[in-house]
Amino acid sequence: MESFGARLHRAVAERGPLCVGIDPHPGLLARWGLSDDVEGLERFSRTVVEALGDQVAVVKPQSAFFERFGSRGVGILESTIRQLRNSGALVLLDVKRGDIGSTVAAYASAYLDPSSPLYVDAVTASPYLGVGSLAPMFELAAANGGGVFVLALTSNPEGASVQRAVAADGRTVAQTVIDEISQLNLGAEPLGSFGLVVGATIGGTGHDLSAVHGPLLAPGLGAQGATAADLRTVFGSAVPSVLPSYSREVLHAGPDVAALRAAAERVLGECRAALAGA
Repeated sequence: MESFGARLHRAVAERGPLCVGIDPHPGLLARWGLSDDVEGLERFSRTVVEALGDQVAVVKPQSAFFERFGSRGVGILESTIRQLRNSGALVLLDVKRGDIGSTVAAYASAYLDPSSPLYVDAVTASPYLGVGSLAPMFELAAANGGGVFVLALTSNPEGASVQRAVAADGRTVAQTVIDEISQLNLGAEPLGSFGLVVGATIGGTGHDLSAVHGPLLAPGLGAQGATAADLRTVFGSAVPSVLPSYSREVLHAGPDVAALRAAAERVLGECRAALAGA
């Protein structure tokens, strides 16, 4: 099976370097004139798929905003995943799972096994029980052509106390995560399938991302404060591997389909220019 890294590399070449989140929180549903219930959730998700599924390289549903409606919300998430995949977009499910042993193996089966109704191209994961605890995710992803994006340097202020803590060998916790993910991507062509999440709002990181050879998801763009121009500051020489991620900046243009497509095209143009150094 073709690797996630190879499929992502092709999708970005064909559609451009852009990930758009599906984050149907109550305020956004209200902004669209939708009710904060499963009917509003379904209409919201269907509209985003119609507008962006055939345009954007990667779409990132945030699982929590579906889960809050219980089984019916999860059913809509399953349907949204199928619709996105049928439209040609890669689906990155934002779940930030992390556990040990049989539990992390079950999470892997839920999202990275093709027989699962929640099967997606890639997931986000938390490494703070140790990167090695995520091995079942890495193994199942590799076997099925999937990907895993591991949290490394996040934008929230609370993250620094853990991520920038210094280990006995002098590296920060974040750098140890970066280095371990880099090892997983050794020899992969044209791009590794194991990526990192690095917030676009954090400025110069002081961390070495040059050897990752995998995708670098950059959330925090747009409404959260970062601009495309900030990407070169944050990622430096690793900027060719960056996958910029927007949510509200694009979604606020809805519910008009044409307006959503135009918003995505606008931010994609800004990202192309920034990543090219223009």
